[in-house]
Amino acid sequence: MPQHRIRVVDSHTAGEPTRVVIDGSPELPAISAAERAALLRHEHDAFRSAVVCEPRGSDALVGAWLGPALDPSCLAAVIYFNNVGYLGMCIHGTIGLMATLAHLGRIEPGRHRLETPAGLVEAELLESGDVAVTNVASYRHAADVAIDVPGFGTVVGDIAFAGNWFFLVQDHGQQLTREHTESLVQYTRAIRQAIIRNNVTGAAGGEIDHIALFTDESDGDADSRDFVLCPGGAFDRSPCGTGTSAKLACLHAQGRLKPGQSWRQRGFVGEVFEGSVAVRDGQVFPTVRGRAHVTAEATLILSDRDPFRSGIPQ
Repeated sequence: MPQHRIRVVDSHTAGEPTRVVIDGSPELPAISAAERAALLRHEHDAFRSAVVCEPRGSDALVGAWLGPALDPSCLAAVIYFNNVGYLGMCIHGTIGLMATLAHLGRIEPGRHRLETPAGLVEAELLESGDVAVTNVASYRHAADVAIDVPGFGTVVGDIAFAGNWFFLVQDHGQQLTREHTESLVQYTRAIRQAIIRNNVTGAAGGEIDHIALFTDESDGDADSRDFVLCPGGAFDRSPCGTGTSAKLACLHAQGRLKPGQSWRQRGFVGEVFEGSVAVRDGQVFPTVRGRAHVTAEATLILSDRDPFRSGIPQ
């Protein structure tokens, strides 16, 4: 029977999975990454759900469409997507992408520029195998925003942009440990529902689709631990690269983080990203460093007879 085959390479970055599509993606015209993402959303969304949703994927999986860049100084254009839609930027995915391309022999250590829907980013593949990603300009949009969350009372947090929109909460009274995973998911989902219900947004109506909880660490190996709820309802296993970027932007706005000063962010399953910021022309550019490990090379088979050819609807 007619089949479509999609070649992928899987990896995980500090526990969070990435699936880079190497062959079999929809061919998109030479337009910006943001315009390409819109085209994928409106005309090829079955590709997204087939790649990352069950039965071939999972709620935690982030996929990457890879194509030629418009800017000749860039290595490629990349569009990240998950179980419910598309991301402006994804740092764990970019670290996974660099590890994947190195695994395939397509890149050597050095600096590589990428076009994303959120803007240009730079990823440096280090000799050690680590990847340092310099994100788009990030900033705190609003501080100490109070949200009435049914069942939990008033929750106060900052709204920040780092390629995606975040609501960041420090004073939450939750225990960010594995045995409390279910209650943390319920709590952060309740916050997100309250944000939607109260029409709280980022700049220009930007949808706040990531909820991040933070707590200070005191063992010296990390400065902070986090729990991040992603747009599709899964929690980030890694420290969340864009979430770390948003945290760094807020710390800088508070005067607690100087340019070049290191910040170590521990993720929910225990791995650490190292971050810092640079300030150029009054804008804050976070850099986040981590490592990915390739876990599989595979060919996804989409059969016309398969009732879930395009994934199980969310």
